[in-house]
Formats: sequence, structure tokens, C-alpha cells
Amino acid sequence: MGKRVAVVLAGCGVYDGSEIHESSAVLVHLSREGAQAEVYAPDVDQMHVVDHVKGQPTQEKRNVLVESARIARGNIKDLAKLDVKGLDALIIPGGFGVAKNLSTWATQGKNCIISKEVEDVLKAFHAAKKPIGLCCISPVLAAKIFPGCELTVGHDTECEKWPYAKTAETMKELGCKHVNKHVTEIHVDVKNKLVTTSAFMCNAPIHEIYDGIGNMVREVVRLA
Repeated sequence: MGKRVAVVLAGCGVYDGSEIHESSAVLVHLSREGAQAEVYAPDVDQMHVVDHVKGQPTQEKRNVLVESARIARGNIKDLAKLDVKGLDALIIPGGFGVAKNLSTWATQGKNCIISKEVEDVLKAFHAAKKPIGLCCISPVLAAKIFPGCELTVGHDTECEKWPYAKTAETMKELGCKHVNKHVTEIHVDVKNKLVTTSAFMCNAPIHEIYDGIGNMVREVVRLA
């Protein structure tokens, strides 16, 4: 029987939900590892809806669970129903939805609030000593909840390749240890069973992002 891995989504689309390529890569790599993905999302309204052509917010309202169901091909459950007992690991892909719909990081940075449902799920997996995989912006959730943990969001010096490097500095201000890693590499916090990789925090070719997520998924399944 393959490992059962919860995948928590935050909508559908990089600017207001889960990053679609990252989410898909997680599901593909889990399948390749013989693991069973169980997809969840909170049944809440998105912070806002962004027109992905113009990059501008619209007046529309959308629901995180309903939008995430697009990626899950309809096979999805309300995050409120997640029971850590029947699951072996947790993975949360990136995308601005993590910072807008699962937390208020997008507007409040290190002073953000994490949605209670999301915080409870992360703490439950952590308390059960079950591995947690986070990529792109989602390591900020662990930075906020698990003081002193070790994480990577890529590099901590901003440049054309690493346009979001200030995130690493903010995580350090929260008392975390940030470890610089290339896009295809992962960092494993052995004590906290956290596996992180930068994904689209890096301005890299999509196949390199896909490979980095593959390394994260493999390690999460191995630790499970």
C-alpha cells in the first residue's frame, strides 16, 4: 500500500491561488513514487481574484475550495475534514494563494496571521512527527508556526534570478535558519521533518522547477 499524502491547495492560478505547475508537479511526482495524493482546500472566499492577463485584481468573488477543485479534477475535500491519523505526510505547493488565502503574508509579512484550519493541520502533522513538504512561498507558513526551524526559499540575495530573495531575510527575522539552495535542490530539517525547495521563487526554466519539486516529493515520501 502506497503512502497517503495530503496535498493542500489555495485556489487555482499563481497570482491568487496555488501555482498550477507546482501543484501538478507535486501530483505527478507523488504518482511516480507510488503514493496516493489526497487533495484538500479550505472552503473560504479568496482574498481577491486576479486577472492573470492584466495582473490586476477584479471585482469577482471566488471560493478557494471550488477553484482548487479545477486542479484536483474534482477529487477534493474540505480542509476542515482532514484527519491526520489516516495520512502519512503533508505537502503544500506555492502560489500567491498561500500568502493571500491560507495566510495574510501578502499584506502583513512576518506579522501575518495563518488561517486557523491551516495552522491546525500543520501543527497536527508536526506533532505526529510526519513529514511536511513546502515549496516556493509556502515555507513561510512553517517559519511563522515553528520557531527556529530550517528552511529554504532559494537564495537570500536579490537579483534577476532570485527576485523574491527578501522573503528569506524576513524568515530569518522570525528566528528561522534559512539555507541557500539552487532551484533543483532541497533542504531537509531533520528535527522538524520539514522538506523545502524554492520552485518559482527562482527565475529558472520550468523543467528545473519540476525537478526540484520531484526531489522534495521523493524525500517526503521516503521520510513517511
